[in-house]
Amino acid sequence: MVKVRDDHPIHDDGTVDLDLWLWRLEQQVEIEDMEQVRLACDIAKQVHDQAEITSNNSYLTGLEMAQIMAELQQDEESIIAAILYRSVREDKLKLDTVKNQFGPVIGSLIHGVLQMAAIGSRANPRVEHTVLGANARQIDTVRKMLVAMIDDVRVALIKIAERTSAIRGVKESSRRKRFLVAREVFDIYAPLAHRLGIGHIKWELEDLSFRYLKPNDYKHVAQLLDEKRLDRQDFIETVVSTLKRDLGAQKIDADVNGRAKHIYSIWRKMQRKNIEFSQVYDVRAVRILVPEIRDCYTALGIVHGLWRNIPHEFDDYIASPKPNGYRSLHTAVFGPEGKVLEIQIRTPEMHEEAELGVCAHHLYKGTDTHSKSDAYEDKIAWLRQVLEWHEDLGDTEGFGDILRGDVVQDRLYVFTPGGHVIDMPLGSTPLDFAYRVHTEIGHRCRGAKVNGRIISLNKPLKTGDQVEILTGKEEQPRRDWLNTNIGYLTTSRARAKVAHWFKLQDRDKNEEAGRHMVEREFKRLAISMNEVDMRLLAQEVNYKSSEDVFSALGAGDIRLSQILNAAQRQVETSSHDEQLDLALPATSREKQKRTTEAGIRILGVGNLLTTIASCCKPVPGDLIVGFITQGRGVSIHREDCTNLLSLRENEAERVVAVDWDEGNETTYPVDINIEAYDRSGLLHDVMMVLANENLNILSANTLTDKNSNVARLSLTVEISRLELLGRLMDKINQLPNVVDVHRQRNGFSQ
Repeated sequence: MVKVRDDHPIHDDGTVDLDLWLWRLEQQVEIEDMEQVRLACDIAKQVHDQAEITSNNSYLTGLEMAQIMAELQQDEESIIAAILYRSVREDKLKLDTVKNQFGPVIGSLIHGVLQMAAIGSRANPRVEHTVLGANARQIDTVRKMLVAMIDDVRVALIKIAERTSAIRGVKESSRRKRFLVAREVFDIYAPLAHRLGIGHIKWELEDLSFRYLKPNDYKHVAQLLDEKRLDRQDFIETVVSTLKRDLGAQKIDADVNGRAKHIYSIWRKMQRKNIEFSQVYDVRAVRILVPEIRDCYTALGIVHGLWRNIPHEFDDYIASPKPNGYRSLHTAVFGPEGKVLEIQIRTPEMHEEAELGVCAHHLYKGTDTHSKSDAYEDKIAWLRQVLEWHEDLGDTEGFGDILRGDVVQDRLYVFTPGGHVIDMPLGSTPLDFAYRVHTEIGHRCRGAKVNGRIISLNKPLKTGDQVEILTGKEEQPRRDWLNTNIGYLTTSRARAKVAHWFKLQDRDKNEEAGRHMVEREFKRLAISMNEVDMRLLAQEVNYKSSEDVFSALGAGDIRLSQILNAAQRQVETSSHDEQLDLALPATSREKQKRTTEAGIRILGVGNLLTTIASCCKPVPGDLIVGFITQGRGVSIHREDCTNLLSLRENEAERVVAVDWDEGNETTYPVDINIEAYDRSGLLHDVMMVLANENLNILSANTLTDKNSNVARLSLTVEISRLELLGRLMDKINQLPNVVDVHRQRNGFSQ
């Protein structure tokens, strides 16, 4: 049945009796610092005018949310966050004030709930959805989005408490508001409560939502229940007394009670099975609580000995628990007078888990920090992984809940301007989003707004972003979009759409565009077209002629990086051509190697002999540090070596950074020239690109012409392959104010 909303303790003058409220709270849950809770209440009250205190405002809502969190046996931080949340959401209290007063943890909880609220406001179901379960695919995506955002289970619990308080309080609101709140609660938060195993909250949310979404059906089932209430009560009392007698005879100390059947669950079963009210087995229901698991099966035998069980109406959720942790025995029998009766059998621990779900576990409440429970950890892991939200919201007759793990983390969820949710792979960009919405939108894309601000088309999106694509009149994809170094497109689907568009263009145009791309890249990398045999290159990449290669590149069938790799391999086979070494000055290869024969890379020094320290004997994979010895080169120690600790204290200047070599890849110094309009932070941004690419910088020089305000940067960087050099220059070229990036060869620029 629908739970009656609890009244707050009220003084004669209409104000809340806070002392009595806090006393009641302390009876429900253990509070370490009650003064902090009182302070939170005082702050929430102070942000309102005194005239508002007796109305249904955020102060009273916060108290009710705290009561719900106490019922869920949550900790002090959760309760304080619940008290303050609505005041912060309504912008009557600043989140920074909460963090300063109560600490970062409570501030983080409130921030997480605010994020969930933002999702709900953008994805609020439309009024036209007048049937339960409408627009199921979109609602399913919203649920996944919410799960993906949850880093702390308490965030979800506070939000569920807030929505529970909201739907309890809309009884006197307009019909439209009741419908909108009920729609959101039914589609999103009742299923979330179910998935967390919070039974009593789930039932209340479902019944209240059903009451406002389908008022006629709700009243019909309620009347049918009320008409048979006295007969059903007499029947249940007979069953309870019989069971207590027979269980007592077997020396089982059992708690036997009638179990209320919820209105939505009855209606749902009638609809799904197409049956009448009289055929719903569990309208008459009894729950048996016994001390031990073995007593559950003994009690089951007693029940089946008293009354004949109904075939196919038995479920053992103790041997095979539901994915949300629910455990119990369910059976249906022909009871006294041949009337159908449903019986649930469980232990008190199982009952607590059924009512409180993940909240019931001691580890979460912080009362047992030593006993790690695999079952609890599985529940939390499951919360992050669960994808299936099937119609399993009715009574526990049981469906096969299917879990698909490790996918939520690989997706992000963003909004269209109209509030529709789109799911995409992590790392997707606004341009990926444009092609995800519609191919034509992608082809005509000229820019993008994210949360109302124009951003670059290659900036990765985040879950919860609202994306608006700015389009032109004509389809004009750019070939730069296919350049993986720049990162405009990350999804294969979008890349295929762009490549297909170029493939449909004239071959002559594609060939011309491809030739221009190769010539431009070779010039930028200081490679002469005369030094590369394009006929041999075409054969290596499986094309008949250089014209075919250019055409394929222009059409998007081959990547520029493949051509660069083929060019480098071709030059490497020639007799000591300096182009192999990326046009290095005349220096021997062996001197350029930065890796010792021992497989250890020396950072910041030249080629030095290395020896493995006998004191700690590091092996590949250990964290290591080098120490420059006298006569034995660099001695390699484990980072936690006790001898190294004393060496660091006494001769710190001789300690050097070293690392295990991965692949013995030879690197070569390459000179790069950058031309840009000078600005603050330019050099910092360039260095960040190099750091993100894990490249070593040998030298850096900058010179700025004050008259033209043009800065020229000359860098010497260690590079192993032409492909990496091309990627580096592409990324530098994307920085603001950068005009040109090219490689310098043999003392002059090309």
